[in-house]
Amino acid sequence: MLTSLLILLLVVAIPLLGFIYVRYTIARTPVPASGSATEERGRQTDVEQPLGQRLSIPEDEHRIARQKLDDNAMKVVYRLLDEGYEAYLVGGCIRDLLLNKSPKDFDVATSAHPEQGEELFRRSRLIGRRFKLLHVRFGRELIEVATFRAGHDSEDNNGEHGKQAESGMILRDNVYGTIEEDALRRDFTINALYYSVADHSILDFANGYRDIKKRQIRMIGDPETRYREDPVRMLRAARFAAKLGFEIEPGTAEPIHKLGPMLTRIAPARLFDEALKLLQSGHGEASLRQLKRFDLFRTLFPQTDAMLDSEEYPVETLVENALSNTDRRLAQGKSVTPAFLFAALLWYPMQRRFQELMDERDQPALQCLHQAANEVLSEQVRSTAIPRRFSAPVREIWELQQRLPRKRRADQLVTHPRFRAAYDLLLLRETSGEDLGGLSQWWTDYQNADENQRSELQQKPADDSERAPRKRRRRCKPRKPQSDD
Repeated sequence: MLTSLLILLLVVAIPLLGFIYVRYTIARTPVPASGSATEERGRQTDVEQPLGQRLSIPEDEHRIARQKLDDNAMKVVYRLLDEGYEAYLVGGCIRDLLLNKSPKDFDVATSAHPEQGEELFRRSRLIGRRFKLLHVRFGRELIEVATFRAGHDSEDNNGEHGKQAESGMILRDNVYGTIEEDALRRDFTINALYYSVADHSILDFANGYRDIKKRQIRMIGDPETRYREDPVRMLRAARFAAKLGFEIEPGTAEPIHKLGPMLTRIAPARLFDEALKLLQSGHGEASLRQLKRFDLFRTLFPQTDAMLDSEEYPVETLVENALSNTDRRLAQGKSVTPAFLFAALLWYPMQRRFQELMDERDQPALQCLHQAANEVLSEQVRSTAIPRRFSAPVREIWELQQRLPRKRRADQLVTHPRFRAAYDLLLLRETSGEDLGGLSQWWTDYQNADENQRSELQQKPADDSERAPRKRRRRCKPRKPQSDD
């Protein structure tokens, strides 16, 4: 009994002591007193410094409250420091704290190599080949730890740890360096800020603090060279401009139109992830404007982009409404799914192909719809890979668009797992200008009705919306469907 009690006390006490230690350590360094040296450093942040020159922004200037720092990230930093390594909070978390936003996650940069860091943390694992990183897990939270990396003009750039293609694209980037080198290999100045727990200052090597105050996104180094190293940086520039409401500095924006086609060399799986960050993170409408501004939307959704100016279908309006709806749901704390977003963004490419097949083939409408879905999704995965766990629901949402006009089967349809998503797409189609004969209102009334009212609604005579799409007698050879992945 006594042994069990002691074990229980240890289980409770150890995490509590760790929390107290981190909080004590965060607070143990006094806030620097204001004085002439601090004032001089403050004035320097308003003046552009030579690239690579260390500038320290004191705590009484940047005013990031220590209580806003993530406890688990601080545990990682202090453990690395205790083992003799350099370690800092870095990147987007510092940028967001300076903008009074809540960081989505906290990242750590260190002089420890990934394998060295892995030895220090029991619940950790190495990930990545192109960029080797260490993930340290605390419950459901992951802290990402990256080793300082050198620039791509280092001696080992095309050796065992680093590799660069003739086009300039980085193929492998595990050449380790100093904090100064690490800062200059990051993409934008606003992401190259390091928080030091030694004196709770921010270290700036690229004028990032100044650019945050100016609300501008600026590439570190020559923009064209940096975009060639990693074309996804063009999408990141658009995303940060949309997310933060910043302007893209003219020199950083200028090469994007010319280099946009380089994105076709990026793995579709990576572009799928980038598409979700752009369109499903609460700033989808603003991201769409940036993508269209730089002609990058066609890289992610080429079939939809080709129809944006269509006079036959309200494509652009539906895309904008779908993204506005997604932004609104996220702002309300509601869930969203990539399946619905892709079903909406690809609806009219699929619908156009479906109508073509209906004119060309003497087959049932549902079979033509399946064929159209196969072709459109197969074409889309060449740009952004769609995992099967999302492509299957996309097909179901589309199929339900054909079944929703069959009102006499409404009691069956409302129990379908994808009914709500299909109903939402129906609403978007009608509000975007598609003439559905009031079908979305009928389904709204049906869902709000009691059992007797539902029976009355189902007894109403069929209208044109309940008729199957007209079939023509011309035949065409079906295209061979490809994999969704």
